[in-house]
Parts: sequence; structure tokens; C-alpha cells
Amino acid sequence: MTLDQRRSRRDRDAVPELLVTLAGIADPVRPFERTAGDEVQGLVEDPRQVADLVVHALRERRWWIGIGAGVVEGPLPDTTRAGRGPAYVYAREAVERAKSEPQPVCVRAEDTGPAEDAETALWLLAGLLSRRTDAGWEAVDAMADGGTQRSAAAGLGITAQAMSSRLAVAGWTEERRGRTLAAHLLAACDPEQKNH
Repeated sequence: MTLDQRRSRRDRDAVPELLVTLAGIADPVRPFERTAGDEVQGLVEDPRQVADLVVHALRERRWWIGIGAGVVEGPLPDTTRAGRGPAYVYAREAVERAKSEPQPVCVRAEDTGPAEDAETALWLLAGLLSRRTDAGWEAVDAMADGGTQRSAAAGLGITAQAMSSRLAVAGWTEERRGRTLAAHLLAACDPEQKNH
């Protein structure tokens, strides 16, 4: 994955904060690190974690996101930036293409069909998340620990009915299904999976 900060010449450097946050979301094969200027790159194997990372980056609305699904030359390097192989090339192409697409996330792989399918799922997810309000995010965050809607509502000081309404408007169920679909389609982009 490659993430490049949007409007970096006008906004503060958001890379240090992003690196801390990403470290808490996923367990990458090689950790995310700054590769150049306002860009970060990480090597992630689990498609579910890729979907989680994309959702986080979309929420911040300050990143272009490129996902490259492909082979990484072995042996694996000690750092992400020292890696080579098609996955890196595809991630670079994807992040550059994201800068001119309707949604700020793109997927690139050797087999363009599965990559386009995964990208479509992520675009739909991005569209949903772009319309979520602060109150919607608050409700979704309250559900993150796996508790009940009733307990989450109590934590927010609202009724269970208000909580249910917030989650519906926020597209909470659709987001969860969208993440699952995106992860499934990202897995289908992996040439290693096709050989098993």
C-alpha cells in the first residue's frame, strides 16, 4: 500500500500521526514508513487489514490510497522502502491514478479484472463513508468494542432508538459488509492465492 497526502503544500505534515495510527490498526509484513516527502508505504498481506486501513484513510479525507496486489521479490527486505517487485510498482501506479479518479483509492494488479472488482467495492465504500456525519462516526465508534447497541447508546447518553437511527443513517451495516466484500475481492487479486 502507498498513501500520499492530499493538499500537502497547504496542510501540515500528517505523516507522523498517520504512522502511529496505522501501527495500531494492522500487523503488516513490513511496517508503514515514510518513503518520500508526504508519502508512506507498507507491506500488508491480510486483505481484511488492507480494507481496515483504507477505511481509516478514507475517514481522514487527506490521503490518496494506492493498493498494489502482486509479488514481492524475496528475500523480504528489513524495511518497506527497500522492497522490490510488481506489488510495489502496482501500488505506485494505483496511488498516482487515484489522484484523478472520482474516489481517492485505486487498486492495481497483474489481472485487471479482479483489481477493478476490488476497486469498485472500495469506491462504493468510499462513497458511503464520505457522507457520514460526525454523529454517525460517533455512533459507529461506540460500536467498535463489540458491545450492544443499547450499551453503546447509554455510553453516548442517547436512547437505543436514537442509536439505531444513527447507525442506519451512517450505513454501519453496509460498511461492515462492504469491508468484507472488499477484502474478499482484494484476496482474489493475489497471484499467490490463485496457485493454491
